[in-house]
Amino acid sequence: MPANKRAAAAKTARKGKVAEPGGMTMVSQDLQPARATPTRTLATLAPAPAPESHAAEPASALQQALRYQIDRWQRSILFLDILRERANNMLTHEEAGMPAPLDFEYETILDARRFERPANYALLRITRCHDTDAADCLDDSKPPVIIIDPRAGHGPGIGGFKRDSEVGMALHEGHATYFVIFFPQPCANQTLADVLHALRRFVEEVSSRHPGKAPVLYGNCQAGWAATLLAADCEGLAGVTVMNGSPLSYWAGDSQSNPMRLAGGLLGGSWMTRLLADLGDGKLDGAWLVQNFENLNPANTLWDKNYKLFTQLDTERERFLEFERWWTAYHFLSREEIVAIVENLFIGNQLERGVMRICDCCYVDLKRIRNPLVIFASSGDNITPPHQALNWIPTVYPTTAALKQAGQRIVYLLNTHVGHLGIFVSTSVAKLEHRAILESLGDLDALEPGLYEMKISNPTGDPDCRKPQYTVRFEERQVEQIQYPYPQQSFEKVHAVSEWNAFLYQQLMSPWITALANPLSAEMFKRLHPMRLNHAVFSDKLNPWMIPVKALAPWVATARMPADDGNQLVAMEGEAGKAISSALDSYRQFRDAASERLFSILYGGRAD
Repeated sequence: MPANKRAAAAKTARKGKVAEPGGMTMVSQDLQPARATPTRTLATLAPAPAPESHAAEPASALQQALRYQIDRWQRSILFLDILRERANNMLTHEEAGMPAPLDFEYETILDARRFERPANYALLRITRCHDTDAADCLDDSKPPVIIIDPRAGHGPGIGGFKRDSEVGMALHEGHATYFVIFFPQPCANQTLADVLHALRRFVEEVSSRHPGKAPVLYGNCQAGWAATLLAADCEGLAGVTVMNGSPLSYWAGDSQSNPMRLAGGLLGGSWMTRLLADLGDGKLDGAWLVQNFENLNPANTLWDKNYKLFTQLDTERERFLEFERWWTAYHFLSREEIVAIVENLFIGNQLERGVMRICDCCYVDLKRIRNPLVIFASSGDNITPPHQALNWIPTVYPTTAALKQAGQRIVYLLNTHVGHLGIFVSTSVAKLEHRAILESLGDLDALEPGLYEMKISNPTGDPDCRKPQYTVRFEERQVEQIQYPYPQQSFEKVHAVSEWNAFLYQQLMSPWITALANPLSAEMFKRLHPMRLNHAVFSDKLNPWMIPVKALAPWVATARMPADDGNQLVAMEGEAGKAISSALDSYRQFRDAASERLFSILYGGRAD
């Protein structure tokens, strides 16, 4: 071996490596331990100097602060970009006519706008779920299901805007599934009777398509009492009626969970509804109704919802935008329709009392209902608590014997925690409670007349389980056990005040406002509504300051440097966020308690 190569080999060996032909090297397992052991021992015996360890701590804190600032700057850009996209979605959806955001393919069966008594409703038949044809899941032995969404300010679609929904469960269980939608604008002078006439036609059409099998009506929120009106009118219904979060006893409630029932009394009755409808040129903007819902929980509206998106925007973006596409689709109601709803139901409570007239030839009497009823309510619902969903039963049937004598079967199902919207949109609720209801339709028909509580036992804890992993039983209850007392005389005073104020408004103010209102002023009134304006201001189509956000967002998304959960500044921010939410919730409690006291002062008695 030449001298230079021998020297290189010796040098390599001293470093713990063996030279290979061609100039490559590999670690020598024989030589490495012998050389490495003394080195590790020396490192252990000679720790780093103290000044260097103290200098590392400020560097770590500085690094955390820098990472926190970068992460929050990036999140701010991406958060604003999500608000920009929500605003654009709202404007685009409105330009497209606000079609129902159903996650299913469908065909239109009937369009009530073409009826002799027109209404802005249509009946759809669900034909396909993604890659699956609805006919492939159909079980001809099962009754069809008609799902009706609430007309309470939003558009339709909440019962089927994702696969695991009421529509999805009905298809999964083999039912021919129909969905009732409504359009953004009501027909001219549309009345509540026109709407009920259209719904009656829809039920008749579905019945004719499935002879011998009475349709199951699935009513969400306000659509629940609409289905009840059909069941209680002159013709009645034959199939099961399921009412999800549906108020029938409007004066009942609890001071801790249902402040909305006091709104009619504190606002002086229905005259405000008439005023808003007159300013809208004969139509009430659904954004006003949505604003009432938003005001119920200021902590969630003003902080929690947005802060959750800010902190989880990497995973929450699509879910947030999907929901907001429905939440920001505000639909209108005709003056005649909304006034009838407010005066007869919310303030007059005439449905529970059996004095509500649909038209000159027919009135509603809940004692006429003969088809089985399923009432699904939740203790976590602050819009329609169990008080309003169930308290009509002892009013109509004072005793269990009276209920049995009438030959009626009423089943109620209570959830302990889910909120109002969760009854319709929660995936876990759809997979368990709604599936259990649909699977138990045959058991309902076999029940003897009486009152029952539906109990679901699911020891697995998995909402996507199947029978017999979970079981359903119907426990008989007594009507006398339902006790949600309320000061009836106080609410009767509210009704009287409302009628007097409505009379004064119609005589003194309404003629002037209706004379001045026109389509242009109504459109301006609509565009300037806070619920629309607060969202639209983030659109880059209207706000040029959002154009840089749109340009920066894609670059920021690809260069994310998120701060880890152990960052002290992130923890401090989280504690500050909890304090803000707690302060807003304290404000809500103070506001609601003050409303209860004011109602008691004005109308006497306690509101609960």
